[in-house]
Amino acid sequence: MLKVNNIQVHYGRIPALHGVTFEVKERELVSIVGANGAGKSTTLKTIVGALSPVSGNIEFNGLDITGRHSPEIVRLGITYVPEARHIFGPLTVEENLLLGAFILQSKEEVEEGLEFVYRLFPRLEERKKQQGGTLSGGEQQMLAIGRGLMSNPKLLMLDEPSLGLMPKLVDEMLGAVAKLKDSGKTILLVEQNVREALELSDRGYVLQTGRTIHQGTGKELLNAEVIKKAFLGL
Repeated sequence: MLKVNNIQVHYGRIPALHGVTFEVKERELVSIVGANGAGKSTTLKTIVGALSPVSGNIEFNGLDITGRHSPEIVRLGITYVPEARHIFGPLTVEENLLLGAFILQSKEEVEEGLEFVYRLFPRLEERKKQQGGTLSGGEQQMLAIGRGLMSNPKLLMLDEPSLGLMPKLVDEMLGAVAKLKDSGKTILLVEQNVREALELSDRGYVLQTGRTIHQGTGKELLNAEVIKKAFLGL
């Protein structure tokens, strides 16, 4: 479904990605792991068109999407849920969700989307008339993911969904990601909880200073020395 081929990205004159390559197949959950500053979020932002690579290319379902604008990429079926959530605080939970459905063509699709999100996150249904800015951190993360799901994406990209959450909510959030995988969603995940992410993943890639340095199945990476030493404390 997604092929990222040796992309290089700069912030101004400063190189951020030096050659990132990976792929995501349909119905897979693929994780990208690496230390802070390795280029994980930059990679996702480049895929969704917020940044443009200076070289390399990105293909989605056989179509070259390199350098295309974000609205076009979203309409093709890629949704990015950013690390900082970026919900609309003054709007209600349901209004936030409906904003995520702006590309859908029918009322039935929107209703199906709301039903799916409320099944995944029952607390959002309980608070659907509540302002988004009054939700707890965990509930805001649920809302951000729910809004991303409302466009019924072919590929859902999640950037640090458990960041800043207490351990109990981390388990709940990653449990929701597991449910999405079981429902057949294709997911590209960046997650600070490396062990939990790789246990969920079909495959994973390790980034270091803007380069892909290692890849394998989730199980293979959990047993890889580079992962054990850098992230698991083994």
